[in-house]
Amino acid sequence: MKKIKIKVPATVANLVCGFDILGMAIHEPYDEMELKLLDTPEIIIKHEDHFGLPEEPSQNVAGVVLQNIQQHLQLTKGFEVTIRKHIKPGSGLGSSAASAAGAAFGANVLLGNILSNEEMIHFAMFGEELASGVRHADNIAPCIYGGITLVKSSSPIDIIPLSTPDLFVVAVHPQVEVKTSDARQILKKNILLKDAVEQWGNIAGLVAGILKNDIPLIGRSLNDVIIEPVRSILIPKFDEIKMKSLEAGALGGGISGSGPSIFMLTEEKETAEKIAKLMKSVYDEIEIESFVYVSKINPAGIEIVEEGE
Repeated sequence: MKKIKIKVPATVANLVCGFDILGMAIHEPYDEMELKLLDTPEIIIKHEDHFGLPEEPSQNVAGVVLQNIQQHLQLTKGFEVTIRKHIKPGSGLGSSAASAAGAAFGANVLLGNILSNEEMIHFAMFGEELASGVRHADNIAPCIYGGITLVKSSSPIDIIPLSTPDLFVVAVHPQVEVKTSDARQILKKNILLKDAVEQWGNIAGLVAGILKNDIPLIGRSLNDVIIEPVRSILIPKFDEIKMKSLEAGALGGGISGSGPSIFMLTEEKETAEKIAKLMKSVYDEIEIESFVYVSKINPAGIEIVEEGE
């Protein structure tokens, strides 16, 4: 029986101004997944965590990905998947994307690497659709490619891997829940042209800064005039954390995905650790439990831990 164990990283989507098109992989936290290729066509999902996620394949993010792969390739074989989630659902750190991308990646390895990266993303997006109602790839793409990715188009899939700046990422996850579907519903349906122009400039500046390794340009491009002003009201103490982080030396940052996690980028590890402490102290003061992660940008994405029969 072929089997594979993988580590699937958390991801930060949007990168402030790049709504639904920019994302990056980080090292912490990560999910652990084990996939086995079965001689029978059944799909078995097992969760070894305490989040209470459904194990019925059609209702499980990883399950629907595997069902679509199985149907498309007309497979007579099936899969057994064991998932140990450390990326909490609803955290804004790509929890559903990790399960979806991990399922597509693991299945592809078990089948002899017959799928391209774009095809894996195509199938993984069925999982994101189940989780949020939208087939988006901003978390899935960096999960599979690693580093920072630009989703030029989701249909047809056109992913542009960008450079990986030598920067630290600080992410705080306050233990409040913001559902992606809810965070999408509150967004404005129409925006002012002047706001759109400013946002386009920020996105272009951020991509240019990443490709040129121009750290100051990255910092001054991390500004969102469309999404953040609306979504930030769902996140306790967002404005205070952002202001204090910038004062402590952060290049910039904002909401991770749809929240409630908040991320900041820094050049120095010492600065990152200082910001991590102040983030936690802000939430401690209002008695909200929080988890803080400090890591560099993850250039590899999904990592194979073990592979064999």
